[in-house]
Amino acid sequence: MTGLAVALALLVGIALVLRWRRPAWYWLTFGVVLALVRVLARFGSVMEACQLTTAPSRFRIALARWFKQPMPRQRVPRIVRIKPTRTGLALRIRMLPGQDAFEYSAAADRLRHSFTAHQVTTREIKAGIVEVVLTGYDVLRRVQLPAKAERELLRVPVAIREDGTVHHRDYREVPHSVNVGATKSGKSVYQRQLVKELAPQRVALVGIDCKQGVELAPMARRFTALATDPDMAADLLCALIDYMEDVYQVIRAEQRISADVPDAEITADIWGLPEHLRPVPVVVTVDEVAELALFTSKIEEKRRDRIVTALVRLAQLGRAAGIYLDIYGQRFGSELGSGITMLRAQLTGRTAHRVNDESSAKMVFGDISAHAVFATTQISNARPGTVIVGDSTGGWVRARTPHTTLRQAVNACNRHAHLTPDIPALAAFRPVLPAPALSGVVLRKPVPAGT
Repeated sequence: MTGLAVALALLVGIALVLRWRRPAWYWLTFGVVLALVRVLARFGSVMEACQLTTAPSRFRIALARWFKQPMPRQRVPRIVRIKPTRTGLALRIRMLPGQDAFEYSAAADRLRHSFTAHQVTTREIKAGIVEVVLTGYDVLRRVQLPAKAERELLRVPVAIREDGTVHHRDYREVPHSVNVGATKSGKSVYQRQLVKELAPQRVALVGIDCKQGVELAPMARRFTALATDPDMAADLLCALIDYMEDVYQVIRAEQRISADVPDAEITADIWGLPEHLRPVPVVVTVDEVAELALFTSKIEEKRRDRIVTALVRLAQLGRAAGIYLDIYGQRFGSELGSGITMLRAQLTGRTAHRVNDESSAKMVFGDISAHAVFATTQISNARPGTVIVGDSTGGWVRARTPHTTLRQAVNACNRHAHLTPDIPALAAFRPVLPAPALSGVVLRKPVPAGT
């Protein structure tokens, strides 16, 4: 008996240490079993307490009256499948007649407390089936991307979502995006993670960094073009528009629309072109968009109008030519002048880090989801890198970017510098690179002959 008590105490001690130091290990060893027991034992009562049950059918009530039996209880949704994951449990539930997925979404916080989960998210799988994902521990406390995260051309992993899945930035699905956040909120880390992941791919990186290039210049060996002040940015954006029009001429020349051309070979973008004719896709990173929109004189106002007009044209027309925009800033509102709201309307991808006021969150998500606005204002200062990611459909998710240092991003860019494509239209903006320093290299003195 004493040996059993010692073993039990040792097991409890190991579980507590794992839960404190290694929550992922604790979940895979102890937590998933306890969560399964908790869900199966409480499911009916929790559904009833969360008002996710429905009244019994009139036929069952009539049968109970005819045979003088007790009145049937409330109907409880049925669990179709329980799937343990490395971060939680995924429950697929068949909804009862008259229910919809919004009822489960509205009850997510009550389900979290009832099942003692860290986080609960819901999504509709198909008509009549809703998936409730219970996260067993704080996935966003220590963020690390899986070593085998899925990577494709223009689809790169950038963060971990709160349900433990990987969030990808897919440029072909969401061509243009805006990223808003206060100082020290994690925008630069998000930007470095994107550049580091894009560096090994066959894409042209174009940067506009009006802070004299302090953010993007260290990674310049992998950039096809780089502008470090507003004047250069205006000229670079105009050059991108000329390049875009040249790409459209290539597409027009290759279409050859006639009766004998199959429908599948008629294209309106670069992805339908033969590989030997397909231009390299271009990812444009604009750091601190406010520096491009502010002005103090008439000359600067004219330059600002050129820049905003060029950005709007690229956002409207650039996707088919393989030009994609990532725009970063602390605010992105109408106070930046005319054309800004028109530009924002073209940016499907919406990402917000911690902001200092609610109006900044509304600039990003106000026309998408009030829930996303509220979630943005709740990001803690102690969690830099936490983001709310949404799109024009109204869906949003909380995620966090792994900490990526500038050295890691620079190393990735230097390692893949040979992949930097040359685009003649942007040759004037190719960053001038200093000769590599020979630090740490000791040259031996020549040894005299005959010694």
